[in-house]
Amino acid sequence: MAHGERELPWDQDNHPGSPELSDQHTTPAAGPAAAGSAAPADRAALDDRYGRGAGTRRRGRLLAIVTAVAIAVVFAVWAIWAGPGQTDHGLDTDDVGYEVVSDHQVVVHTQLAVDPGTEVECAVQALDKGYTIVGWRVVTVPADDQRSRSLSTPVNTTSRAVTGLIHSCWVP
Repeated sequence: MAHGERELPWDQDNHPGSPELSDQHTTPAAGPAAAGSAAPADRAALDDRYGRGAGTRRRGRLLAIVTAVAIAVVFAVWAIWAGPGQTDHGLDTDDVGYEVVSDHQVVVHTQLAVDPGTEVECAVQALDKGYTIVGWRVVTVPADDQRSRSLSTPVNTTSRAVTGLIHSCWVP
Protein backbone atom coordinates (compact mmCIF):
# COMPACT_ATOMS: atom_id res chain seq x y z
CA MET A 1 0.00 0.00 0.00
CA ALA A 2 1.29 3.48 -0.85
CA HIS A 3 2.21 6.05 1.76
CA GLY A 4 -0.82 8.03 3.05
CA GLU A 5 -3.43 5.61 1.70
CA ARG A 6 -5.96 4.12 4.02
CA GLU A 7 -6.89 0.47 3.93
CA LEU A 8 -10.58 0.07 3.08
CA PRO A 9 -12.70 -2.82 4.33
CA TRP A 10 -13.20 -4.24 0.84
CA ASP A 11 -9.46 -4.27 0.25
CA GLN A 12 -9.04 -6.88 2.96
CA ASP A 13 -9.23 -10.54 2.18
CA ASN A 14 -12.31 -11.22 4.32
CA HIS A 15 -13.91 -14.45 3.25
CA PRO A 16 -15.66 -17.09 5.30
CA GLY A 17 -13.17 -18.83 7.45
CA SER A 18 -10.66 -16.00 7.51
CA PRO A 19 -9.60 -15.03 11.03
CA GLU A 20 -10.93 -11.48 10.70
CA LEU A 21 -14.55 -12.59 10.08
CA SER A 22 -14.49 -15.57 12.40
CA ASP A 23 -13.36 -13.46 15.32
CA GLN A 24 -16.01 -10.78 14.78
CA HIS A 25 -19.01 -13.13 14.79
CA THR A 26 -18.12 -15.47 17.62
CA THR A 27 -20.55 -15.45 20.53
CA PRO A 28 -20.37 -17.50 23.69
CA ALA A 29 -23.67 -19.30 22.93
CA ALA A 30 -22.70 -20.03 19.33
CA GLY A 31 -22.32 -23.68 18.74
CA PRO A 32 -24.12 -26.61 17.19
CA ALA A 33 -26.72 -26.87 20.00
CA ALA A 34 -27.65 -23.17 19.97
CA ALA A 35 -27.78 -22.79 16.18
CA GLY A 36 -31.31 -24.28 15.81
CA SER A 37 -33.02 -22.71 18.82
CA ALA A 38 -33.42 -19.20 20.15
CA ALA A 39 -33.11 -18.34 23.80
CA PRO A 40 -36.47 -18.23 25.64
CA ALA A 41 -36.20 -14.46 26.11
CA ASP A 42 -35.51 -13.99 22.39
CA ARG A 43 -38.43 -16.28 21.47
CA ALA A 44 -40.78 -14.34 23.76
CA ALA A 45 -39.65 -11.04 22.23
CA LEU A 46 -40.24 -12.39 18.71
CA ASP A 47 -43.65 -13.79 19.68
CA ASP A 48 -44.66 -10.41 21.10
CA ARG A 49 -43.37 -8.57 18.05
CA TYR A 50 -45.21 -10.75 15.52
CA GLY A 51 -48.38 -11.39 17.52
CA ARG A 52 -47.75 -15.06 18.17
CA GLY A 53 -48.71 -16.52 21.45
CA ALA A 54 -51.28 -18.55 23.34
CA GLY A 55 -53.94 -15.82 23.02
CA THR A 56 -53.51 -15.59 19.27
CA ARG A 57 -53.68 -19.35 18.86
CA ARG A 58 -56.86 -19.47 20.98
CA ARG A 59 -58.47 -16.69 18.93
CA GLY A 60 -57.56 -18.49 15.69
CA ARG A 61 -58.98 -21.76 16.96
CA LEU A 62 -62.17 -20.01 18.16
CA LEU A 63 -62.57 -18.27 14.78
CA ALA A 64 -62.19 -21.61 12.97
CA ILE A 65 -64.81 -23.25 15.21
CA VAL A 66 -67.29 -20.37 14.79
CA THR A 67 -66.80 -20.43 11.00
CA ALA A 68 -67.36 -24.20 10.86
CA VAL A 69 -70.53 -23.93 12.96
CA ALA A 70 -71.86 -21.09 10.76
CA ILE A 71 -71.25 -23.15 7.61
CA ALA A 72 -72.99 -26.15 9.18
CA VAL A 73 -76.02 -24.04 10.18
CA VAL A 74 -76.32 -22.53 6.69
CA PHE A 75 -76.11 -25.99 5.12
CA ALA A 76 -78.75 -27.38 7.53
CA VAL A 77 -81.15 -24.50 6.80
CA TRP A 78 -80.67 -25.01 3.05
CA ALA A 79 -81.22 -28.78 3.38
CA ILE A 80 -84.47 -28.22 5.27
CA TRP A 81 -85.68 -25.56 2.81
CA ALA A 82 -84.85 -27.56 -0.33
CA GLY A 83 -85.32 -30.97 1.24
CA PRO A 84 -87.68 -33.84 0.66
CA GLY A 85 -90.79 -31.93 1.78
CA GLN A 86 -90.56 -29.69 -1.27
CA THR A 87 -91.99 -31.26 -4.40
CA ASP A 88 -93.36 -29.87 -7.63
CA HIS A 89 -95.57 -32.94 -8.24
CA GLY A 90 -94.09 -33.32 -11.70
CA LEU A 91 -95.65 -29.99 -12.71
CA ASP A 92 -94.78 -28.81 -16.21
CA THR A 93 -96.49 -26.32 -18.55
CA ASP A 94 -96.08 -25.52 -22.23
CA ASP A 95 -97.66 -22.56 -23.98
CA VAL A 96 -99.32 -23.98 -27.09
CA GLY A 97 -100.69 -20.70 -28.44
CA TYR A 98 -103.16 -17.88 -28.04
CA GLU A 99 -106.11 -16.45 -29.92
CA VAL A 100 -107.01 -12.75 -29.85
CA VAL A 101 -110.81 -12.82 -29.82
CA SER A 102 -111.39 -9.04 -29.60
CA ASP A 103 -109.90 -5.82 -28.26
CA HIS A 104 -110.95 -6.98 -24.79
CA GLN A 105 -110.36 -10.73 -24.73
CA VAL A 106 -107.69 -13.32 -25.57
CA VAL A 107 -107.82 -17.11 -25.16
CA VAL A 108 -104.61 -18.81 -23.99
CA HIS A 109 -104.03 -22.46 -24.96
CA THR A 110 -101.74 -24.48 -22.67
CA GLN A 111 -100.59 -28.06 -22.23
CA LEU A 112 -100.31 -28.97 -18.53
CA ALA A 113 -98.61 -32.05 -17.06
CA VAL A 114 -98.93 -32.91 -13.37
CA ASP A 115 -99.06 -36.03 -11.22
CA PRO A 116 -102.50 -37.71 -11.40
CA GLY A 117 -104.82 -36.67 -8.57
CA THR A 118 -103.15 -33.26 -8.07
CA GLU A 119 -105.04 -29.97 -8.20
CA VAL A 120 -103.15 -27.04 -9.76
CA GLU A 121 -103.62 -23.27 -9.93
CA CYS A 122 -102.21 -21.22 -12.80
CA ALA A 123 -101.82 -17.50 -13.42
CA VAL A 124 -102.54 -16.66 -17.05
CA GLN A 125 -101.62 -13.27 -18.49
CA ALA A 126 -102.20 -11.23 -21.64
CA LEU A 127 -99.65 -8.67 -22.87
CA ASP A 128 -99.91 -5.73 -25.28
CA LYS A 129 -97.29 -4.69 -27.86
CA GLY A 130 -95.30 -2.82 -25.18
CA TYR A 131 -95.13 -6.02 -23.03
CA THR A 132 -97.49 -4.43 -20.50
CA ILE A 133 -99.85 -6.81 -18.72
CA VAL A 134 -103.36 -5.93 -19.94
CA GLY A 135 -105.12 -9.01 -18.60
CA TRP A 136 -104.60 -11.46 -15.73
CA ARG A 137 -106.52 -14.46 -14.48
CA VAL A 138 -105.89 -17.21 -11.94
CA VAL A 139 -107.54 -20.51 -12.84
CA THR A 140 -107.94 -23.68 -10.78
CA VAL A 141 -107.36 -26.93 -12.65
CA PRO A 142 -109.12 -29.72 -10.73
CA ALA A 143 -107.45 -33.03 -9.91
CA ASP A 144 -107.72 -35.67 -12.63
CA ASP A 145 -106.51 -39.24 -13.15
CA GLN A 146 -104.65 -38.18 -16.33
CA ARG A 147 -101.12 -36.73 -16.18
CA SER A 148 -101.41 -34.54 -19.28
CA ARG A 149 -104.22 -32.03 -19.83
CA SER A 150 -105.07 -29.33 -22.34
CA LEU A 151 -106.24 -26.02 -20.98
CA SER A 152 -107.91 -23.12 -22.84
CA THR A 153 -108.34 -20.02 -20.69
CA PRO A 154 -110.23 -16.88 -21.77
CA VAL A 155 -108.66 -13.73 -20.29
CA ASN A 156 -110.43 -10.36 -20.32
CA THR A 157 -108.16 -7.42 -21.21
CA THR A 158 -108.18 -3.65 -20.71
CA SER A 159 -106.84 -3.06 -24.25
CA ARG A 160 -105.92 -5.15 -27.29
CA ALA A 161 -103.52 -7.96 -26.40
CA VAL A 162 -100.88 -9.23 -28.81
CA THR A 163 -100.01 -12.38 -26.84
CA GLY A 164 -101.23 -14.59 -24.02
CA LEU A 165 -99.31 -17.08 -21.93
CA ILE A 166 -99.02 -18.93 -18.65
CA HIS A 167 -97.16 -16.82 -16.09
CA SER A 168 -96.78 -19.58 -13.50
CA CYS A 169 -98.48 -22.64 -12.03
CA TRP A 170 -98.31 -24.08 -8.52
CA VAL A 171 -99.83 -26.75 -6.31
CA PRO A 172 -101.99 -25.08 -3.65
